[in-house]
Amino acid sequence: MADTVLFEFLHTEMVAELWAHDPDPGSGVSAGSRGEEVGATTGQKMSLSVLESMGFRVGQALGERLPRETLAFREELDVLKFLCKDLWVAVFQKQMDSLRTNHQGTYVLQDNSFPLLLPMASGLQYLEEAPKFLAFTCGLLRGALCTLGIESVVTASVAALPVCKFQVLIPKS
Repeated sequence: MADTVLFEFLHTEMVAELWAHDPDPGSGVSAGSRGEEVGATTGQKMSLSVLESMGFRVGQALGERLPRETLAFREELDVLKFLCKDLWVAVFQKQMDSLRTNHQGTYVLQDNSFPLLLPMASGLQYLEEAPKFLAFTCGLLRGALCTLGIESVVTASVAALPVCKFQVLIPKS
């Protein structure tokens, strides 16, 4: 219980700290270092990238430590099931609510009460703020998959808070 609260607080502070360095995200344009105009989204993209890389490293570490009892996964689907059950429980103390696939390398993982979005689930006004709270988790999933031998692209979407869908695209080689 206490570790859950600490993780959520740490994650919230990481997001807040990275967004605090974004120069005036409310205006459409801000001045660059030499006076040229730079879109305000450049700082936000950089912050998302930093959060995603932090999550990637944590995912790599968890991918190395968690599957000790499972020496080798036979298929991609087994790896994704591992993420939905074991990895999600290790990080969020609950299993992912659903896993769907088209059997062609695209997987959709859905969490109907994503813990990092629960504090802002009271209204639609926070829907546009949701992506910055999902970047770390996208990196976490991508890092775990990479450690388990699967290169992937992970994206997240939120249609209604606190429901979150993670789409994992595994290119065929």
